Amino acid sequence: MSFSLFSSQSTAHLRFHSQSLPLSLLLKKCTALSQLQQIHAHIITSQPSLSLVIALFRSYTSFGSLTHARLLLDRFPSPHFPSTLLSNSLIQAYSKTPNSQESLHLFRRMLAVSGPAFPDKYTFTFVIVASSRQPSPEFGASVHGQVVRNGFASDVFVSNSMVNMYSCFGRMDDAQKLFDDMPQPDTVSWTSLIGGYTKRGEVTVARELFDKMPERNDVSWAVMTAGYVGSGRFNEALHLFHDMLHNHKVKPNEAVLVCVLSACAELGALDQGKWIHVYLDKSCVPKSSSISTALIDMYAKCGRVECATQVFDNMFSRDVCTWSSMITGLAMHGHGKEALRVFTKMLDEGINPDDILLLGVLNGCSHAGLVDEGCSIFNNMKHFWGIEPKIEHYGCLVDLLGRAGQLEKAYDFVKSMPVDPDIIIWRSLLSACRIHGYVDLGEQIIDHIAQLDPSSYGGGYALLSNLYASLGRWDKVGRVRKEMSARSKSNPGCSWIEIDGVVHEFLAADRLHPQIVEIRNELNVILKRISTTGYFANTKQVLFDLSEEDKEQAISWHSEKLAVAFGLMSTKSGSPIRIVKNLRICEDCHSAMEAISLVFDREIVVRDRSRFHTFKQGKCSCLDYW
Repeated sequence: MSFSLFSSQSTAHLRFHSQSLPLSLLLKKCTALSQLQQIHAHIITSQPSLSLVIALFRSYTSFGSLTHARLLLDRFPSPHFPSTLLSNSLIQAYSKTPNSQESLHLFRRMLAVSGPAFPDKYTFTFVIVASSRQPSPEFGASVHGQVVRNGFASDVFVSNSMVNMYSCFGRMDDAQKLFDDMPQPDTVSWTSLIGGYTKRGEVTVARELFDKMPERNDVSWAVMTAGYVGSGRFNEALHLFHDMLHNHKVKPNEAVLVCVLSACAELGALDQGKWIHVYLDKSCVPKSSSISTALIDMYAKCGRVECATQVFDNMFSRDVCTWSSMITGLAMHGHGKEALRVFTKMLDEGINPDDILLLGVLNGCSHAGLVDEGCSIFNNMKHFWGIEPKIEHYGCLVDLLGRAGQLEKAYDFVKSMPVDPDIIIWRSLLSACRIHGYVDLGEQIIDHIAQLDPSSYGGGYALLSNLYASLGRWDKVGRVRKEMSARSKSNPGCSWIEIDGVVHEFLAADRLHPQIVEIRNELNVILKRISTTGYFANTKQVLFDLSEEDKEQAISWHSEKLAVAFGLMSTKSGSPIRIVKNLRICEDCHSAMEAISLVFDREIVVRDRSRFHTFKQGKCSCLDYW
């Protein structure tokens, strides 16, 4: 019976029992919410069977129309309705949505109203899942008491939901006690507990539990891998991935693949990232939006923006996250105009940006010096796309104006912002003062930093010290650096380089690498060779009370110089060298990389905390604008 045929029939000639079967069949044929509502209208004029109402209810929930399902539940009072089964179905459906509070309201109603609906083990499981989405664990803890009183504490599904709930809130003592009291914890129990420890940063404890698991599934591996990535232990995430593939023969799921691609991106581990890409192709893993976005991010952060573009161009459909990843990648490489072109193309395809994507566009304008374009986008965020600027967007505009040398305009903008500027904004402005030599403004800004957060002095004082040093104000340098040593701990420079699939780490003045003596000797030879091209050590920002020779020695052992020396001695002639650094590259290292790329005829790609620098034939892609 077609839907149109049913609609033409007179309901006056349909009795309840003869009507029930065709309506049930029609429910299965519905392809739109409006069709369900038509059937609903016919049902409420008759005396429907419980099975028909249940079928309609399930149709509403399958369409995601929980409002209509809730109305159906509320408006059909009878001795047998609503049942526990239907109440559970709606509680479960709400527990999967951001509006999980509705699950709690329905549960309270089940407890308050005497009738056919009473909580069972499924009710408690779904309600505890909803409780884990709440701002605090109080409601979940009260449900835990109900679980014990109703005799469901020994049920594995209920216990698993409670372990997960306490883990979500970081209450690992409660989660661990529940786990220890379970007669036979299953894989879900172990995985929930491991996930809780990783979220709290106790990754070592999580790994100990992971190694003790009697049986693991792909979700267990994903949770442990995500734990390593989330805590910045990227190398360990990659080791775990290879152990999963080669020693345990477990096929990774999408979450694992996205995590390991993220680890490769953060480490700049291009070889391993490319290997994973080949694995995806050989294993015929579907290129979901998440995986494609992770590939784009990996290639962009590993310095191969052309490969990121190829992945992007080969996608059949793109969501806002994919566009954002591509635009952010272009921005990191200083391709601001190309980032704007991609942004315009996205708008032409009818896709609206979110706040994260606009952050990438503004960064692209900042790194490319596109002041007018960046200001225009910022000023139109709310008008065109309904996006209220956040503190990060204000920070981008301050950075854009500061890099362009418009310091007074940037400072006035900061003072007129409707939100209070944070440490990052003040430090961005202070960095611009250092670049452009604005001493008086720099001294004002350091006072703002001191008032906001004295613990953040370190980075601010380092910038102010460098500003004084660049102008030869050594009396000021001494005072500031004495203050620095008394108040803060500096973040040591660290660089990573991947050689034959192995990521090597170097600290400033490193002494730990097993080949450090050989590397230092190689670096000395490199520095002597590039000195013949006109390179000389830029010691303006080194402590004034050192001899000139000691100053040169101090900047020679910067982590990126050690990494590039290791790269030159470990790779074949002509091959590119890629380095990832945790801080911004200093002026001297920038000049040294330009000279090394010319003398040794190598492409050197350095990703610092702010952006990419690609050095070729003595020039940098940033055009000395960073």
